[in-house]
Amino acid sequence: MDGWQRAFVLHGRPYSETSLLLDFFTENEGRICVLAKGARSRRSHLKGCLQPFTPLLIRWSGRGEVKTLRDAEPISLALPLTGSVLYSGLYVNELLSRVLEQGTAYPALFFDYLQCLQVLAASEYTPEYALRRFELALLANMGYGVDYLHCAGSGEPVTDTMTYRYREEKGFIASLIIDNYSFTGYELKALSVGEFPDYATLKSAKRFTRIALKPYLGGKPLKSSELFRRFVRKKTDNPNKKNEN
Repeated sequence: MDGWQRAFVLHGRPYSETSLLLDFFTENEGRICVLAKGARSRRSHLKGCLQPFTPLLIRWSGRGEVKTLRDAEPISLALPLTGSVLYSGLYVNELLSRVLEQGTAYPALFFDYLQCLQVLAASEYTPEYALRRFELALLANMGYGVDYLHCAGSGEPVTDTMTYRYREEKGFIASLIIDNYSFTGYELKALSVGEFPDYATLKSAKRFTRIALKPYLGGKPLKSSELFRRFVRKKTDNPNKKNEN
């Protein structure tokens, strides 16, 4: 790879005494695994910039599964994710690392990811809206085709007050059964456009994305979710600590 490409670090871990093994999300190559030789040494100019949420320009070489980083430059300062929003960003990064295959380009998703981080960094309120929209964008970019607006059984348009039960690989079918897989037509219309005008639609969107992402994530729990739970417990144990959000 001779040219420069925009990228973000999704995850990194030490490799040998002075190097880093990095998971990048790039604009035109998707997710790639890259070895940054000497990046942890004191003299390395890369030491401070290879961090999550920092917009980068990178270039690499190699044709194997693990590439070799040739250079990296920050485009701007890291997006300021702090407090609970930081864990939302870590969750998004972990989703991409777990779900995306290496070497498959997702240029539209790259900008969905950038927009999600920007909204998280600027948000003074709940990150839930940004997370749900990104999860839906991720599913759509992976080719997860589902028709929210028509009953999979009859082909008729969904009705706001009718209940539809989700069936994997089929869609939403009108049903009188009310359980975790059931959604109203009103909630499905909100999912179709990624707009959640009230708490009920936002809650149902989270329920649906959990169902839809589960086959891709498997049974292994998300590390970011456990870190967030620890963060919440710590804040609960210290009720006088100033809220960071």
